[in-house]
Amino acid sequence: MTDSLISLRGVTKRYGSGASELLALKGIDLDIGAGEFVAIMGPSGSGKSTAMNILGCLDTPSAGQYLFKGAHVESLSRDQRARLRRRFLGFVFQGFNLLARTSAQENVELPLLYRGDSAGARREAAARALQSVGLGGWEQHTPAELSGGQQQRVAIARAIVTEPAVVLADEPTGNLDTLRSHEIMGLLMALNRDHGITVLMVTHEPDMAAYARRMVHFIDGRLDSDVVNPHPATGAPADLGVAETT
Repeated sequence: MTDSLISLRGVTKRYGSGASELLALKGIDLDIGAGEFVAIMGPSGSGKSTAMNILGCLDTPSAGQYLFKGAHVESLSRDQRARLRRRFLGFVFQGFNLLARTSAQENVELPLLYRGDSAGARREAAARALQSVGLGGWEQHTPAELSGGQQQRVAIARAIVTEPAVVLADEPTGNLDTLRSHEIMGLLMALNRDHGITVLMVTHEPDMAAYARRMVHFIDGRLDSDVVNPHPATGAPADLGVAETT
């Protein structure tokens, strides 16, 4: 696919050598177009997390090619990969990864601080991002003053504050109850649908994967299946106007 945002070609990942060698990925071919919402699934040890780390430029393949917007990521230096991450990628983690004694506003500003944006630009962009996830008015609250669902909204705001092309979400609902999980999935769907952000989500939960428009399944380091979901779930509304109380 010449119009793919992301292309993996024959991607292999080895850890260790000799008798202790582990082949985590075994020649993966995968194309992801701009604006897709893809769920990446598989049992423990299937290679899905390794693939996600490579897609997020947190690791490099042992062999094969990774093209992002036509650029060969596997050939980039560590600093070049870091610049690619800062410019094009946003990350959401299962554990939220928020600074505990820092306000929601300041947590969301962090990627812009690393990028070197001015204080005024950081403040304005963080306020917009928090508003977009339904947390307008909660800017000065610390994580301890927020529910789990609200903390994940802050984490999503931090991921999108740089206006990335891709959000990589690693088990984004793993620490949430059922209702909040569906709300977060509704929010990710809205960001994908309304802002054209490509969403790549690792999950082991079929009911969360059902929100994606495409499901990729790994087994034993290989791509086992890649299917289109013709009827993505809608579930609970994202409720972007009113955030839940703690």
